[in-house]
Amino acid sequence: MNSINTGKVTDRRRLRFATIDDLLADVEKIVAADKAGTLRRTGNWTPGQALGHIATWATFPYEGFPKKAHPPWFIRWLIRMKKAKYLKEGMPAGVRIPGIEGGTLATEILSTEEGARRLRAVLQRLKNGEPAKHESPAFGPMSLDERIALNLRHAELHLSFLHP
Repeated sequence: MNSINTGKVTDRRRLRFATIDDLLADVEKIVAADKAGTLRRTGNWTPGQALGHIATWATFPYEGFPKKAHPPWFIRWLIRMKKAKYLKEGMPAGVRIPGIEGGTLATEILSTEEGARRLRAVLQRLKNGEPAKHESPAFGPMSLDERIALNLRHAELHLSFLHP
């Protein structure tokens, strides 16, 4: 598949997850559609890549952020100024982290089942209220509610390119 400029894709699902359970229900629809061969993609990533990517970023506050995930100070400043907007309105498509090949981390090819398994596991940690051990290098300190909102918005962004 040729690389798509995801910032310009107009054929995306409109998603708004109010709860982790809403997100989990959508994950199950994606897994089922992929298994049935009816899943349609309008982005660059496989379903396993998208699910695994979301899971990995949700895991970083528990396990630690890689050095590459630490943006330069001016990017960090911009992101922190937009934190409330991102948590409320969502994240923009097509954004790339400067200095990282491919524009982001955690895009390895995974099966849909493996990506879903990883995402289910970390979402359970969030649902259980497990505290973060590591502060976000981009967003700074975050409450549990903010971390949940950020992960829901992040999932909305990436799963909007998958049409079950």
